Amino acid sequence: MTTIAPPKTALLSVDNLSVEFRTRAGVVKALEGVSFALNPGETLGIVGESGSGKSVTAFTLMGVLDRAGKVTQGEAWFQAGERSIDLLKEPEWALRSLRGKELSMIFQNPRTALNPIRRVGKQLTDVLRCHSDLPGEQLRAKAIELLNSVRIPDPEKRYDAYPYELSGGLCQRIMIALALACSPRLLVADEPTTGLDVTTQATVMNLLKDLADQRQMATVLITHDLALASEFCDRIVVMHAGHVVESATTHSLFTHPRHPYTTKLIAATPEPHKTFTDLIPIPGNLPDLKAATIPPCRFSLRCDRFETGICDQAPLPRTEAAPEHLVACGKPL
Repeated sequence: MTTIAPPKTALLSVDNLSVEFRTRAGVVKALEGVSFALNPGETLGIVGESGSGKSVTAFTLMGVLDRAGKVTQGEAWFQAGERSIDLLKEPEWALRSLRGKELSMIFQNPRTALNPIRRVGKQLTDVLRCHSDLPGEQLRAKAIELLNSVRIPDPEKRYDAYPYELSGGLCQRIMIALALACSPRLLVADEPTTGLDVTTQATVMNLLKDLADQRQMATVLITHDLALASEFCDRIVVMHAGHVVESATTHSLFTHPRHPYTTKLIAATPEPHKTFTDLIPIPGNLPDLKAATIPPCRFSLRCDRFETGICDQAPLPRTEAAPEHLVACGKPL
């Protein structure tokens, strides 16, 4: 399988990552040949419909993959201080020392990610106690400072609150404070605006952007919302059924999409000038990833450009359609 060498300056370089899950119904080939790179201070969006493998990619990189999951091949090189380490090869004790300090994650649902029977301030001091050298008497002050940095009103009072006493927006900000408590170099935000109203979504995303700019922190934004990705991301990776089908700068992707799936995703995205009838749904469903044989192009059964002899031949061609614009397609647009 052809892969593109990541930039030498990359903070994170994922190369040819494949993951499968063993279930009672069979082996699910969740990821196959996933490759991308992320530079320091950059925001990379990973987009695609539900089931495309976005969250599995994040969990794999963070070392919190479900027990049924197994990495079958690939590398994920991360610049941890002066060291370059493969996150997929590190033992659990080493990953535990990295998580929360060098790399952190914001999970989809803050109400389930936060401990419901522990005050939010104590959850913050737990992280600080684990990953910093602050003396005990300074932990509370630092936790309140973190709550203030994510613009939580009356942080001294919120320090003693339980998650169930707070709104979804405040819980999400507390998740952000937890993730950024020790100034990580890489933040993975998995659907950070899920379940929030539009106004709160904008507030949370602007907050993440401001904090990333202040700290020169790299961010992976996982979302199914292309409009959100177009506004906040420098580059975008498009995933479908466990494959990276296209990756490009945000401007290039939206002005000249090359993969048929990307064009259909954009056509199905609501915009202010579009009416309901302007939205074009993507036909069909994701392929059965438990099947004994899966076509080289997992979008082929839904694609109106499919051609026998080109689109059904392995390996799936990956070409550089333009500078920094890669597409995995036998008949790119």
